[in-house]
Parts: sequence; structure tokens; C-alpha cells
Amino acid sequence: MEPRLPSDREGALAELALGTARESSALSSMLPTGTRVSVAALLQQMNSFYSNLIEGHQTHPRDIERALKGDYSTEPAKRALQFESLAHIQVQQLMEQKLASDTGLNVCSTDFLRWLHSEFYERMPEEFRAVRDRSGRPHKFHPGELRKRDVVVGQHVPPAYRAVPEFLQRFAESYDPRSLKGLDRIIAAAASHHRLAWIHPFVDGNGRVTRLFTHAYLTRIGLDAHGLWTMSRALSRRRESYLAALAGADQLRAGDLDGRGNLSDRGLRAFCKFFLEAALDQIQFMGDLLNLKDLQHRVAGYIERRVSVKQLPPEAVHILTEVLLRGELPRGETSRIAGKPERSARRILAQLLREGLLISDTPKGPVRLGLPLKAVGYYFPRLYLEGVD
Repeated sequence: MEPRLPSDREGALAELALGTARESSALSSMLPTGTRVSVAALLQQMNSFYSNLIEGHQTHPRDIERALKGDYSTEPAKRALQFESLAHIQVQQLMEQKLASDTGLNVCSTDFLRWLHSEFYERMPEEFRAVRDRSGRPHKFHPGELRKRDVVVGQHVPPAYRAVPEFLQRFAESYDPRSLKGLDRIIAAAASHHRLAWIHPFVDGNGRVTRLFTHAYLTRIGLDAHGLWTMSRALSRRRESYLAALAGADQLRAGDLDGRGNLSDRGLRAFCKFFLEAALDQIQFMGDLLNLKDLQHRVAGYIERRVSVKQLPPEAVHILTEVLLRGELPRGETSRIAGKPERSARRILAQLLREGLLISDTPKGPVRLGLPLKAVGYYFPRLYLEGVD
């Protein structure tokens, strides 16, 4: 799978990597902690939506929200998509906990990649653990199991299955963030995304595992802005270009001017450029969306709209604004902020909690911003595809 990194990493690639690092750092500090936690949880749901979409599966955000509450559709196809989304969200949550608790974990290791695959498919119904070959024959597989047969994926012929463990060992050694320095770590996030997809270590689920792995890699190198942007949205919004860039990096070396490895140096450089441009665009999009002053206006506008039709009391604007700007709010301060007697303030607070506009980890603990789907389209326009939010 040589070259592991593009030979020319100066110029455009270095500039993109540096810009990505700077913009991600700025994004990470835009919101107070409690509000950031709520937004990051929303983006986990959104991430599953866009990851599914890359696979050609569109799960409505409303159905994802219902799945999180254990409310599944009676329609088999829609129910399957809910399982898919819920599995993705749960594995991402587990993965982030694992990264936080094990700072020495090599996210490029075979064990970690197999763990991602296993955790995802353990959450899927039995019928999803089989894939059909070109002749239509089904092939069952087990969660976390490396493929045991050779495959063809479109025009791409991945390495022979017997060689997969060796390729994964080389992958783990080549892209371990601890062995890389400076901007090479950021460029490696792009290169490793392609190389893992190229190895195609599993019979099925390689795209999902690759995107989860890339999220872990970006987190490990401190480029995830505390969960405030996701690569899946970036790739999904440019799906055709993404697939074309992957295919370009699959190509064999084209002569002496195309590097010294087995694969095209030019193709890998083009993929890394595409990946970093998409990442930078996504980070900047989220930076605009999370600008606190503009977000405050949108939140207030949504609440005032609900007030105008007598669905919420006017004091709700003051409470939601305070929570947004501070990150969280002790319940005892609600009366002062609302300018209402304590009993009246408790009723307002109860309604906001009931509607999910505020959330709390405990029955008496502080409250922070809730992001129910009914409000998301107002708070965060264009976060989802047009027409589905």
C-alpha cells in the first residue's frame, strides 16, 4: 500500500492541514461547556444520518430520534434503518469513552478496528450479518471477523484475504499518530482513511468502520473540536467526488513520475487534498452555524414564535437564552431569571423539560440546552439535507 503518505506534503497540503488545525481550534472554544455537550450529542445523531446516506440509506432524523427513545417503526425497511442509525450512535459513544479512558490506545491497531466492527454488528439483527456476492450467493460473517475470502468492490480488487492481517499490521505501524509529527498527523488522517478502505478488511461494513475510525483518528490528534463537526457530513455532501477520489487513490503507480510505491502517489495526494478541503469546509460551516450571537437570535426567534401562538410563556425566552450563554443553569435561579414567583417559575421549567427544550442529568440537577428535532431546524438551519429537518 505504498506510499503511506503523499511524497509532496508541502504547499497546498500543508496549507490545508494548517488551516484545518487553526479552524478546528477556534471552533472548539465557541460554546460554553454545557451547550457544547448538547450540540455534540446532536451531531452524533446527525453523523449516523450522513454515514447512512453515504451507503445509500436515508433515515429521517425523526426516525433516528424515535429510535433513541425505543420507538421503532412497524415497517421492516424503516425499522432496519433505525437499527442501523442507533448502532452507529451507540458505537460512536462507546468509542469516544474508550478514547478518553485509554490515552495509549493505537486507533490504527487491528484490535481496535475489529472492536469497531464487532460493536456495530453485535447491535444489528442476524439478517444483517450476511452479504451476497456477484452471483447472488449469501456469505455470513461474524461481528469483528476479518474477511475469509477474496472480494471485488466495483472496479477495486482489494488485497487477497490471506494477506489482510499483514496489511493491517503495516497500517497500524504506519499511521499510529504517536509515530507522526506536526502536519503529517493531519495529512495521515486523510491518507489512512483511503488506505483502510483500500485494504477492505471485512466482508461488509468497511465504509462504516472506516468513517468511525477516521472520527477516532481526528479525536486522537485533537482535530475533532470536542465533537462539534463530523467528517461524515463533509463526505456525504460531496458523495460523488468522494467516491471518485477514493477510486483515484486506488490506482496503481503510473510510471516513474508517479512516486516509487505500488499505488499512485498522485492519486493519494489528490485524495488527501479532497479530504482536507472537505474537512475545512465543514469546520467553517459549523463555525458559522455555532456563532453564539447568531445562535442566540435563532433560539430566541424560535421561542418567540411559540410564544406568539401561546404554546410557551414569554419568560421561556429569558431562561433559554441564559442557559445557552452560560452552558447550564441551577434550577434555583429560574425564578430570578424569569421574574416570576418560585412556583410559577417551576411550572415554566417543567414545561421546557417536558418538551426537551431543556434537559438535565438528574431530577434536581442543573439544566442545559435540549435540542429536540422540532427545534433543530430553527436553531441550526441546513444542518441536515434540505427538506428533512
